[in-house]
Amino acid sequence: MPKIDKPKILVVNDDANSLFALTSLLAQWAEQEGYEVLAARSGQDALRQVLMHDFAVILLDVNMPGMDGFETAAAIHARARSADIPIIFITAFLADELDRLKAYQHGAVDFLFTPVIPQILYAKISVFVALAMKNEELKKQARQLSQRTTELTATNLRLTREIEERQTVERQNHAKDEFLAMLGHELRNPLSAISSAASLIGLPGVSADGVQRAKKIIQRQSQHLGRIVDDLLDLSRAMSGKILLNRVPIDLATLVAQTLETYRATGRSTDYELEQDLDPGWIAGDATRLEQITSNLIDNALKYTQPGGRIEVRTWTENDEVVLSVRDTGVGISAELLPHVFDVFVQGSSTLDRSQGGLGIGLSLVRRLAELHGGSIEADSKGPKRGSTFTLRMPRIEHLAITAPAPATAAGEHGKPRVLLIEDNDDGREMMTMMLCGYGYSVEAAADGLLGLAAARSYGPHLALVDIGLPGIDGYEVARRLRADPATRAIKLVALTGYGQAEDLRRVMDAGFDRHLVKPVDIDQLMEVIDTCAQLPVPVKQ
Repeated sequence: MPKIDKPKILVVNDDANSLFALTSLLAQWAEQEGYEVLAARSGQDALRQVLMHDFAVILLDVNMPGMDGFETAAAIHARARSADIPIIFITAFLADELDRLKAYQHGAVDFLFTPVIPQILYAKISVFVALAMKNEELKKQARQLSQRTTELTATNLRLTREIEERQTVERQNHAKDEFLAMLGHELRNPLSAISSAASLIGLPGVSADGVQRAKKIIQRQSQHLGRIVDDLLDLSRAMSGKILLNRVPIDLATLVAQTLETYRATGRSTDYELEQDLDPGWIAGDATRLEQITSNLIDNALKYTQPGGRIEVRTWTENDEVVLSVRDTGVGISAELLPHVFDVFVQGSSTLDRSQGGLGIGLSLVRRLAELHGGSIEADSKGPKRGSTFTLRMPRIEHLAITAPAPATAAGEHGKPRVLLIEDNDDGREMMTMMLCGYGYSVEAAADGLLGLAAARSYGPHLALVDIGLPGIDGYEVARRLRADPATRAIKLVALTGYGQAEDLRRVMDAGFDRHLVKPVDIDQLMEVIDTCAQLPVPVKQ
């Protein structure tokens, strides 16, 4: 609707003299009253004017040829935009001769009889002009009010969003504070046990059995600390997308069955009713990461289920997906917590039994690892004390059978390869040398890269364990020089490093290493790596 600066008056009359007289009469008051006057010679002309302008009032002659005043009024009021324009009929008929009912039915608000008395015309016109001005002012105020309402609504939405964001940040900070407190608790417990066990070994009069038990405590708690560090590093890598997956065809049912067998063999599921229903389903995934997903889901079920409870583990195929479900009869998940169970730093009530430890980041890691595999994970619970179900969905692939290579025998005396250890940390070098010797390996140790290169030429090892952070020349340079020397080129190289991100692995492989192990090294994994590398061709001792 076009905005009018001044109210407009339309005079419609087919008689040129009458039209001129009325418009001239109105024009003398136009400046004083602040309106404009427009003219039309016929009903059709009047309709064209109404299409282009809004009018405060229309002075309409009744007796016009063609389209008379009544028909013109009806056409004007038929349009929604002009339906409310007031019309004053001008007629030469006497009042009792005019069909007033017909006039009112066609939208008349008043009448003027010719000859028009100027004072009466001025009085009538002034009323409608003032009304038009008032309406325009009200419209202006309405527009301003609407604009102000829109601004206030936007401000309110912004404030609401800021409040929600602030509340989210406060919740996250609170969750982080709880997580850090929990981390301190989880670290102090094993450190306290290790410290006590180490002190016990040094006490006079301690029995051999006591020393042996203390050593087992140190070993067990050290492994526990390693798992905590691994969880933290894995979560950081997963959240930043820096985990490098080694995808191979895997039967998820077989992997889950092996994981469950480990739980049974170690006694971790002894106090629970552990049921399994595993149907084969092949996926393309990283076996280590998939085992990590499975273990975290089972650990979560064990942690929040009282001894004697039931845990059901199932796998099946569903359309193009392989599904893993872990259901427990434990404490359940509240409706408020359920949407956030996979968020970082979120964990259930701190009053829950924490005898099995943990940092509450396992489910966050599970979700990220599932996403990296192109899968998804969801949680469901009917509420507190009604158990919970976690469902993993992974893309299914067609299985192609692959014939495994026949195992080869290790080279070296007594079937054990000769090992070169290059490690600058004195305690670490001494302990790993003793451990490898205890497993029957022939070991030569070197304290830096240059000594390691010399030992490689003189000792002729089948395999070298090389620390990356060496003084002088680092492990990368050691690997490059060993690969460049024909006498040491065939030595199998295993990198030992405290860094496990994707770019670290790529840098290790680019330097010429065969395998990459992250400290602290699990002894079983180290033995597997040594034996695997030893099955490959080895150099001849110089």
